[in-house]
Amino acid sequence: MNGAGNGAGSEARAYRRVWLTFARNALIREMTFRGNFIITVLTRALWFCSQVLLFKIIFSNVAQITEGWNEYQYFAFMATGMLINALIESLFMPNAANFSELIRTGNLDFALLKPIDTQFLISFEKMDLAMLNQVLLSIGLLVYALSNLPVGVGVTIGGGALYLLFVVAGVTIFYSLMISLASTAIWFGRNQGLYDFWFYITVFARYPRSIYQTEPASVAGSLILFTFTFVLPILVVVTVPARVLLGTIEHQAWLAGVALAAAVLGLFVSRMIFTRSLRSYRSASS
Repeated sequence: MNGAGNGAGSEARAYRRVWLTFARNALIREMTFRGNFIITVLTRALWFCSQVLLFKIIFSNVAQITEGWNEYQYFAFMATGMLINALIESLFMPNAANFSELIRTGNLDFALLKPIDTQFLISFEKMDLAMLNQVLLSIGLLVYALSNLPVGVGVTIGGGALYLLFVVAGVTIFYSLMISLASTAIWFGRNQGLYDFWFYITVFARYPRSIYQTEPASVAGSLILFTFTFVLPILVVVTVPARVLLGTIEHQAWLAGVALAAAVLGLFVSRMIFTRSLRSYRSASS
């Protein structure tokens, strides 16, 4: 038993060292072209600030954007969505976008021959460190929003812990969707259209779920709610963590269980799709 435990611990440490090597290589790449790195950071910061300014203008004319979401509640929601998206685009997007290129050039052969789990290598080899400034800006916006909530409305330790759990679950669900889409490149050869599809569907996650609930109910709103709540739960991924943090949602423990189950299921399904796609791969040398 101890031998198995020590073996698992040793393997985990090995993978951690590999990940740190990937991070160091990413930093070296970014510092090689510092001018481009600085410009990228500044332009993304400008885009972030422009989004905040846009909604500041909107809230100067309306009290709430939809029922249950006033200015600072919405900024907490906005910060949550941007935080999850920034983590995805920083850690996973460069690798998913590069997967079809590995197949086209035959470099996937080399990845398959390396003594490391192929999905781990494909998922973490590249990082977009310039996108990490969005993580810091999102945290700053979240702190700003929470500090401006009405007196008596505050974040509890339990609420904060559940919020982190939901954010991790959200990142996991989005990662599972992304690696599943990337895996289809083996069957389709090139799947740029699927990456466009990724960006299109995440647009819906920029707004609270309740904004799609119209009175009377519309066909379009009902279709969006059903699709992005039960089929691709991107509306839940952002809305639920924000409402948990704000204390405006009930049954939090039950929802935490559902989030964990959805994250585990997403990892299982994406692993199955990735593994099955590799079985269909034909080596460039064959």
